Amino acid sequence: MIDFKDVRFTYDGQQYALDGVNLHIEPGSFVCILGGNGSGKSTLAKHINALLLPDGGTVTVLDKKTSDPENTFFIRSNAGMVFQNPDDQLVASLIENDVAFGPENLGVPAPELRERVTEALRAVGLQGFEKKETAALSGGQKQRVAIAGMLAMQPQILVLDEASAMLDPRGRAGLMRVCKELNEAGMTIVMITHFMEEAAAADVVHVLSGGKIALSGTPEYVLGQVEVMEDLSLDIPFAARVSHDLRAAGLPLAMHVDETGLVNDLSRLLKGGAQ
Repeated sequence: MIDFKDVRFTYDGQQYALDGVNLHIEPGSFVCILGGNGSGKSTLAKHINALLLPDGGTVTVLDKKTSDPENTFFIRSNAGMVFQNPDDQLVASLIENDVAFGPENLGVPAPELRERVTEALRAVGLQGFEKKETAALSGGQKQRVAIAGMLAMQPQILVLDEASAMLDPRGRAGLMRVCKELNEAGMTIVMITHFMEEAAAADVVHVLSGGKIALSGTPEYVLGQVEVMEDLSLDIPFAARVSHDLRAAGLPLAMHVDETGLVNDLSRLLKGGAQ
């Protein structure tokens, strides 16, 4: 579905923001991209919907090369992108008008347009908010409106570029719930983030460093590479760190990235030892 092959990109003609990236994202997967500041995360995200074009190599989205201008409309219609600050994306004063903006520009007829707006707002938990003003919403609600605007275009891919960075914990949890539901319905999710609990919920995690893929695999594998993650100045989830330390001490634990799984595994060991 999404393929990066030997992708290089530079903003200044000197230093590569992406330096030989090879990446494949399967349809229907939930992928998280981690990395420190300046690692190339946002640059990679903007290549997925052709906001940026590679200086070297190729990016292919839904079998279409982003470098071909004739593919730009198709790619951007099918790879919706949500940015860090929702105020940068909201274009109308009323929620229903904002959500309708994208599909209306795609030429969606009025009866279908209304259905899409209603369904998109339902998907993000904002049904009944159609007539509310976007300026009166909280940051989390604005972000959900931005996502609804993308959903109303019915893309196959949703890219979130640090979309949870300005949200409080409750807002981040709500955003993750929406993304998981969309993914379970078949949508491909690509989440650029620095929150480890979001990475823990993905199918696959890729870690960028210096414009290169430094680490890839399941959340359990990637987040369990404690020494490597620390060398990259990235946080480690509490459950992964405890799992790592207990495994190093000889306990027969699986690597866990969430606390529930860790507690259950520890309970199993304690019950076994008590028998």
